[in-house]
Amino acid sequence: MTSIMDRVKAAKQVVPAIAPDEVKEMLGRDDVLVVDVRDGTEVAQSGKVPGAVNVSRGMIEFKADPVSPYYDGETFSKDKTIVLYCASGGRSALSGEALAELGYRDVRNMGSFKDWVEAGGEVEG
Repeated sequence: MTSIMDRVKAAKQVVPAIAPDEVKEMLGRDDVLVVDVRDGTEVAQSGKVPGAVNVSRGMIEFKADPVSPYYDGETFSKDKTIVLYCASGGRSALSGEALAELGYRDVRNMGSFKDWVEAGGEVEG
């Protein structure tokens, strides 16, 4: 039996990490999508990376898969670099693995929102 932490560890092997300082340099670029995969209540309490879209872990595949009725083609594109983060890095790793399985070629895991804040990253409400 595989535990969730085993799955997270495996996903982190598939999805390269990216440091908050690198993400700061990428913000605002048309070819970069930053996705906060925390639940909406978490985002409401703490804010998010400026320009990030909030798509909860439970909806990421539905919003990113072109054959899904919930596909958000205005946001998700396989031509973009996708940067994911959550509260601790686990959900973002699993989300990144799912996107890679859907054919997204450049997916990165920033890890935790706390790391972003501690690195001096701006926060928007």
